[in-house]
Amino acid sequence: MQKVEEIYWLRAYGCIAVFLFHWLDHLNQRVDNLVTDLMRIPLVLGTPIFLFISVFVFAVRYDKQVPPGFLLQRIKYVMLPYLVYGFIYSTAEWIRLAMSDEPMGFVRNAAEYFIFAGWHGYFLIIAMQFYAAYWLFTRWQLWRFNPVPWLWGSCVVSMAYWGLAYWLEVEPPGYLLWIAPLGWIYLFFLALVLVRYYPLSPQANLAERPVWMKTLSRPVWLAGFTALIVMATFAGWLAFSSKEVWVIPFFVLFTLWAMRYLKGHQAPGWVRYINAYSFGIYLAHPMFFAITDFMIGPSTFPVLVYAALLIVIGSVGSILLNKLVNTTNIGAMLFGKRLRM
Repeated sequence: MQKVEEIYWLRAYGCIAVFLFHWLDHLNQRVDNLVTDLMRIPLVLGTPIFLFISVFVFAVRYDKQVPPGFLLQRIKYVMLPYLVYGFIYSTAEWIRLAMSDEPMGFVRNAAEYFIFAGWHGYFLIIAMQFYAAYWLFTRWQLWRFNPVPWLWGSCVVSMAYWGLAYWLEVEPPGYLLWIAPLGWIYLFFLALVLVRYYPLSPQANLAERPVWMKTLSRPVWLAGFTALIVMATFAGWLAFSSKEVWVIPFFVLFTLWAMRYLKGHQAPGWVRYINAYSFGIYLAHPMFFAITDFMIGPSTFPVLVYAALLIVIGSVGSILLNKLVNTTNIGAMLFGKRLRM
């Protein structure tokens, strides 16, 4: 498959965004104000970026037919880490609760993590649904249909899903609300649309791209929508996560702009380095945040020193762990495979 430089940039951005979003959540115990809310605006795109990339890469690589064993390979390298890290995080939480005034049984606590996906690995469940959807997309030859109308319809569906869920105060156990595909389906069709009109050569002519795509990829649209988000933040109207109605048009505009702007910009070494360890960083960084708290406590140092320690220990620890586990094939399968650059 030809290297798609834009994806390297986007994956690195997504990894940093998820890391810093959880970092800000971790700092909430000491600082949470308008400044941190504004910092969260670009970070809410992290999880959608990873899901978008998962479909885009397969659509470029496999096009109309996936190879035999496609789903089995995804289960090995996606669901096994889900089980391993789910066990680590659920056991740590069970121990923490056992030492508190609200102990919980081991099985009940594990069910929150494994069955109800009540931890940040919920992303893997959504990704697995996307892999299965792409397998069906090729098997049923749905590539015969124009994905553009499906994109607009799916944006409406996803916005309605999150809007109604929050309006009706739907609160199923764990993160079941978050892993339902309706809230993310727009990412699947956005990837298919961009692949359909993606020039496989940096010198390719972009003239055949639809007018709406050329128009919405101009930075003025993204800048205008971002300004509205900032104003709404000052007014206190927004909640900040990747599961919000306003994130959907924000992500569509951002991705259209980024894929156009980054075309032909070769990713430097540091971007490729983050790409190589992105999966391991995603899975492991909250564990190293917790280790930092256990070792020094969140109130031991001034907030800026504590924040810096979280970043250093969280990133370095995640990368070193991923290096270690990838020395064997079984370690890569269980703890997250390093990407080949």
